[in-house]
Amino acid sequence: MESRGGRVAIRTYSWLVIAFIYVPLLIVALYAFSGSIGQKWPIERYTTRWFGVAWRNGIVRDALITSVEIALLATALALLLGSLAAFAVHRFSFFGRNVVSLVLVLPIALPGIVTGMALNSVFVTAKIPLSLITIFVGHSVFCIVVIFNNVIARLRRTPTSLVEASMDLGADGLQTFRLVTFPAIRTALVAGALLAFALSFDEIVVTNFLAGSEITLPKFIYDNLRQPRSRPIVNVVAIVVVLLSIIPVYLAQRLSEGRALTTARPGAQAR
Repeated sequence: MESRGGRVAIRTYSWLVIAFIYVPLLIVALYAFSGSIGQKWPIERYTTRWFGVAWRNGIVRDALITSVEIALLATALALLLGSLAAFAVHRFSFFGRNVVSLVLVLPIALPGIVTGMALNSVFVTAKIPLSLITIFVGHSVFCIVVIFNNVIARLRRTPTSLVEASMDLGADGLQTFRLVTFPAIRTALVAGALLAFALSFDEIVVTNFLAGSEITLPKFIYDNLRQPRSRPIVNVVAIVVVLLSIIPVYLAQRLSEGRALTTARPGAQAR
């Protein structure tokens, strides 16, 4: 049985960790509403002026559109290739299957600077100009890993007896996928897509190696961070990046929790 002091210590430690993670974000958010160009503390006057200034900035708007387009394209390609790879690894036994699984998840473990350098070398050697296409390819590399991990984890938790029962009842492969397999992995696909979108949207390290003259929102922040007169706009853009990254992650978490509750409910009813 835990002592009262132990519970207080755990609670205090948890809040300290949360504060360590989120207080810097809160400070950036407050500076986005600061009435002065410089970052003075305490903030003397609050205003929403910089949000209008940021929105009227054509570079910021173009960077937002570019970031969304790349994230959507990378997520779409990752859904296709990541799902197919997960089905192949899960359903078929072949020589080197474990090696294939390792190779598929390795990009997410590699430092972004290594991935960026490697892809940059490939494109430069192949004389492919750095553009939106190269950013899209670079983001797809790690987005595929997210989809693959989500889908294969769900497939491993799905009882094979359901598929076997469907086939025994006369359903063909397409019907079994539509009525059994797809409903089982649907939330994993959506959650994986949301996470992949969030990762792509706020990616900066790989993007710096592959962007050329293109600008995404994170790259806009990086390029203008050291320019004092641009700091208010940078703070606003940072808040947008944070929100558009947190919301998909939150939705993915809720989807995963909902799936876990749905999976657990039949057993609970049986008891």
